[in-house]
Amino acid sequence: MNPAVVSSGAPAVRPLALACALALSLLSGAAAAQDVPSTVVVTGARFPSDTALQPIGATVITQDEIRRAGVNDVNAAIRKIGGVYGRQSLDSSPDFTLDLRGFGSNSAQNMVVLVDGVRLSENEQTATSLAAIPIDTVERIEITRGGGSVLYGDGAIGGVIQIFTRRGGGQQGMHGSVFAEGGEFHQHDVRVALTQVTGDITADVAVARQGSQNDRKNSAYDLRNFSVGLQTRINNGRIGMRVESAQQETRFPGPLTLQQFDQDPSTAGTPFDFGSLDTNLATAFVAYRLGAVDLAAELSHRERKVRAAYLSSADPSTNAYDGRQDQFSPRARWLGNVGGMVNEAVAGVDLARWKRKTDSPYSNADASQTSRAVYLRDELRFDAAHEGRVALGARHETFDKDFTDELAFATPDHGKQSQNAWEAQLSYKPLAPLGVYAKAGQSYRVPNVDDNAYRFPVNTMLKIQTSHDLELGATLANAAGDSKLTARLFRHKLNNEIFYDPTVNGFGANINLDPTRRQGIEIDAETRIAADWHASAHLQHVNAEFTEGPNAGRELVLVPKNVVTARLAWLPAGAQSADVGVQWVDRQRNGNDFDNSCDLRMPSYVTFDARYAVKTDGWEFAVSGLNLADRRYYSYAYGCRSGIYPSNGRQVKVSARYDF
Repeated sequence: MNPAVVSSGAPAVRPLALACALALSLLSGAAAAQDVPSTVVVTGARFPSDTALQPIGATVITQDEIRRAGVNDVNAAIRKIGGVYGRQSLDSSPDFTLDLRGFGSNSAQNMVVLVDGVRLSENEQTATSLAAIPIDTVERIEITRGGGSVLYGDGAIGGVIQIFTRRGGGQQGMHGSVFAEGGEFHQHDVRVALTQVTGDITADVAVARQGSQNDRKNSAYDLRNFSVGLQTRINNGRIGMRVESAQQETRFPGPLTLQQFDQDPSTAGTPFDFGSLDTNLATAFVAYRLGAVDLAAELSHRERKVRAAYLSSADPSTNAYDGRQDQFSPRARWLGNVGGMVNEAVAGVDLARWKRKTDSPYSNADASQTSRAVYLRDELRFDAAHEGRVALGARHETFDKDFTDELAFATPDHGKQSQNAWEAQLSYKPLAPLGVYAKAGQSYRVPNVDDNAYRFPVNTMLKIQTSHDLELGATLANAAGDSKLTARLFRHKLNNEIFYDPTVNGFGANINLDPTRRQGIEIDAETRIAADWHASAHLQHVNAEFTEGPNAGRELVLVPKNVVTARLAWLPAGAQSADVGVQWVDRQRNGNDFDNSCDLRMPSYVTFDARYAVKTDGWEFAVSGLNLADRRYYSYAYGCRSGIYPSNGRQVKVSARYDF
């Protein structure tokens, strides 16, 4: 756990056939980087998909769904609409730790998050911060569960989440929106978004400020973000840039014991701790069509500054973490016909350079990493009548690491590691309403700077974590296309999983575990149950356990067996609308219950949210609520009856929005 973001202190149900289906939206500018037809497409092999080659098993959240649900940030949209489980943040911010397929406390390191093709996932033990992305600039969010290391490299084991901002073009002239919201816990959110389209040139700017005192004492946060983009069409392509900046100040309420939680969950375990996070991201993109070949590339520079002050302990300290990352990702695609069959061949290179400097009483670490990867992928539609598809892909990536720390006990690292990934996919529609598919592959996660800084044995670099992935799925849709059911069976067999073991070395360390496994089922469904009513649901059932060694058969920690998310939307033809959501999270083992000896598990919980809105003359007025049942619960506890981080109680908000 990265101390920069943590304050000091140290009944399963049968899976239900619920789920939600693919919702497709227009392609965003930086990802598309080229003109696209009016038909809806999503991103396939890092290019806009041909309608015959749309990605298998993806969940897409559209801009309309984001607005209808009344969510204020990208993280909340992924959780509430996409059905992804999120664990309460430790720093009072709305950036919950997202978890695809049950990777617990290391979930952030076992999935990849990208914005407009640029990787945001950190090379350290922190969750990806989505605060720098103004929600009004988001065109869509794509969630692809399961192994994806061929296209996205290190960490893409549980899945990949891609956020796409708005593409250029559209209505000529100036248009935009102004939004203001206020609610309980002194919550406030003010946003302004403007877009100017002049011929082939599109410029947009978005500014926002939000904050809250939150339910707990010493848990206030304040966030300011800014985004500006400029793009233009060129002959046979598109070129543009975007700059995003966010400044976040947070208080650290710290953990509670179970007794403290039962007495008063709003109290602070660390009443004087606080910190800040500043992020800046600049991205340039270009795409060009040269004959039958599409060319695209992103070049980005990101800076991240973290400050933390732990003043509640007997030994107060201040800490600073300064990091930067540069990325360059050129790629090419040939999309054409082979023997009358649609074929897509993609080749690309990913180059990244990362560096971080630490300044604290217990660490003076200077760490850097350079990675170089090359990947190839080919997909063929071999039977148009039954939409048969087969895809093969491979990746090779090399990592050069350099780590020294004069204050810590970790041995310096000056080494190199490399890893391969592969994938094979097959899909077929034996009947018009029924499609089936299978995926197999190998994905990987490389030990990051924080993993190796506190490792055991101290003189041995941690091994690369690998996962052998298998997924079988089926989709059933009606002829009208307004009802769809998708079921996915999955299994991840992991070797050398990188994990923090609190039982080794007397005080705990990061180690390579004995073989482990994640397996289960995911069900997505959506249907129009009446002319004005639309329902969707997501289910994840996962078993996470050791398969070999002295812990064989024991459950891994911080993994709920079942998570169910459902939404019901009322969308009449008039000016009114309503949206209601519910999420149920199963019990899970506490963070240090490595040997499954604790007689108490984190309890299951249910949360409800809802929103009602009315539109009139360009205005939209809404009232919304979170945790409407006022359930007192927690989604994070790193000890048995201790280390508890409570969640907020009921919160009601009112908002006004004007579009012009």
